[in-house]
Amino acid sequence: MSVITPRAIVLLHDPVLEKHGARKLHEHLGWHDPHALVQQYIDDISTASHGLVKYQITESHEVDGYPELVDGFTYTDEAYLQCWQARSRFHKPEGADYARLMQIVDFLPKVQAGLADELWLMGFPYAGYYESAMGGRDAFWCNAPVIGGTQHVSRRFIVMGFNFERDVGCMLEDMGHRAESILEHVFRNEIPTRNLWRQFSLYDKIARGHAACGNVHFAPNSERDYDWGNRRMVLSTADNWLDFPHGNRAARAMNCAEWGNGDMRAHHLWWLQHLPHTEGLSAGGISNNWWSYIVEPDRA
Repeated sequence: MSVITPRAIVLLHDPVLEKHGARKLHEHLGWHDPHALVQQYIDDISTASHGLVKYQITESHEVDGYPELVDGFTYTDEAYLQCWQARSRFHKPEGADYARLMQIVDFLPKVQAGLADELWLMGFPYAGYYESAMGGRDAFWCNAPVIGGTQHVSRRFIVMGFNFERDVGCMLEDMGHRAESILEHVFRNEIPTRNLWRQFSLYDKIARGHAACGNVHFAPNSERDYDWGNRRMVLSTADNWLDFPHGNRAARAMNCAEWGNGDMRAHHLWWLQHLPHTEGLSAGGISNNWWSYIVEPDRA
């Protein structure tokens, strides 16, 4: 099967704090190195997709400053640090101006010319980013509203929003929610008996005795959001999805020991690895390689 190599442009806002030893924001507050996070994410997506998705960073831009928000507001170093220290009084509305962010790297013309597929925004808490959002002609909900003013672009594209206060597990969660939105769209017209996405995402709380892989927030045995460390044993058919559509393994009892005993990154890798990733088409004409839709949204 062909490897997919999406091209991403990285736009990092990591202000230099001149009054605090000229350290960058992530250094001053002891947060993660954003450059290391990008590489970890690329590596994890390759692992999760069984080597089918190999992201390529075609450009990387670093800004000594804060992203402009939708009403034109921009933080200063001291204003942001005061808000972070107090964990309050952050500016509202807090959404970033996506049109301005895309202009900084000339993103839309590059998408139109086939030179870029995604924009990765790397920032900090309250930078105003969605986890993922889609733009371009016929774009649809992708864990966020469609990016306005982009319908003239003939290709769909994704803008990811990452937060370097958090680790790569949260970046995988962003990808997981992106996958959920896109697959919901792909299977939107399928009757229940042929809706493989709905079957894949079953968990015991909503389908007693018939759990499959669950979703990003609910593992097969979860009883509430983010309950990835639950030790309750449930029957699950998750194994069958590893070699879909050829799986014929019996359901078996499993618990959080399968997906990392509560570790976010481990659970999300486990869940993403179970997404169908083989050749051929299902009865409804939908590809058995769901990654092709997740990273090539024009196919959805």
